[in-house]
Order: sequence, then structure tokens, then C-alpha cells
Amino acid sequence: MWLARIDDKISDFQRREAEREHGWRVRPARPEWIVQLGIGTGRPPVQVHAGDCYAAGNRRRAINRDEARRLLASGLPACPHCQPDIDLRILD
Repeated sequence: MWLARIDDKISDFQRREAEREHGWRVRPARPEWIVQLGIGTGRPPVQVHAGDCYAAGNRRRAINRDEARRLLASGLPACPHCQPDIDLRILD
């Protein structure tokens, strides 16, 4: 009886580990640039961030390098923490 319980616990642990490893392998890549979106109708863009910025907030969308440069050039503010305008070489 004890041996069956121990075997069940071991198999449960191995299954959980296999699921966790699978999750890490199929996880989507982190975006290079993101835009923080506002609240309300249309959710207008608020700020441009680097993909790993901690201050980006929950409402965001991944963008490519060209769109990030276009948004910054059109006057959208850059995040003061990650400073994507410096990485993208956008000068005021």
C-alpha cells in the first residue's frame, strides 16, 4: 500500500516537471519593443517601451522596430525608465 502511494507521488512529480519544461520550451519570445495602451475607446498609445521594461503596465501591444521609431518620431513619449529613444537613436 505504501509503495503504491510513493509511486503515485513520484509519477505526479515527474508529470508536473515534464509539463513545466514543455511550458518553457513553447513560451513565445519576448518582444523587442512594446507600446503601452491607454484606457477607453480605441485604447490610444501612451508610451513606447523596450520589451523587457518593468514599467510597461498591463495594457500593451508588441510592435516592431520601425513602428516604435515612427511612434517616437510622431511625438509619443518614450519611457523614462528604459529609454527606448536612445536605443532607437531618436534625437529630439
